[in-house]
Amino acid sequence: MVEAVRTATLKEQVSDALADIRPSLAQHGGDVELVDVDEDGLVSVRLTGACHGCPGAMMTLQMGIERLLKQRVPDVTAVVAA
Repeated sequence: MVEAVRTATLKEQVSDALADIRPSLAQHGGDVELVDVDEDGLVSVRLTGACHGCPGAMMTLQMGIERLLKQRVPDVTAVVAA
């Protein structure tokens, strides 16, 4: 008997990866909210808490969140702020 293996959708994979990133953001009073993932791998997120409006938010988004998501989920092409 062949057992079907369910593969996680791209959005589920991104959501799981963001869950691993959250503790680091929480240490600084911030968080990240997944807004959307399109079929081309573009991930839209919203930084909340202390991250919202922080001068280093774009650095966190690009060098932190985007870099880690691309490592964990190869189908992610870019991460943008919503």
